[in-house]
Amino acid sequence: MNHYLLIVCYPAGATPPPAAELGTITKELNAVNQQMKSTGVWVFGGALHAPETATVVRMANGEVLTTDGPFVETKEQMGGIGIIRAADLDEALAWAAKLTRVIGLPIEVRLMQPH
Repeated sequence: MNHYLLIVCYPAGATPPPAAELGTITKELNAVNQQMKSTGVWVFGGALHAPETATVVRMANGEVLTTDGPFVETKEQMGGIGIIRAADLDEALAWAAKLTRVIGLPIEVRLMQPH
């Protein structure tokens, strides 16, 4: 089995949906997550706080530096991730399709390198 990273692509500067809509999305998302768990596909997943809460750690001139905020400016930002086990890309894409139908946001799918 391969591992795939599912990245929820959240538009930069977007506002969350209203509470009633968010409640419905959360309920449907929990159902898809439970389906992934019951079929053995689920490895890990979770939502992320806003990019402004990030801290970047990097090397510069032989020193470790930490800076607040996201590393780059983009039109889309990572809003959450999931790691799944899937036989192939088609199976991973099918799970991503279920997720994008529920949350209404793009899902980037990437094959993870073996460790």
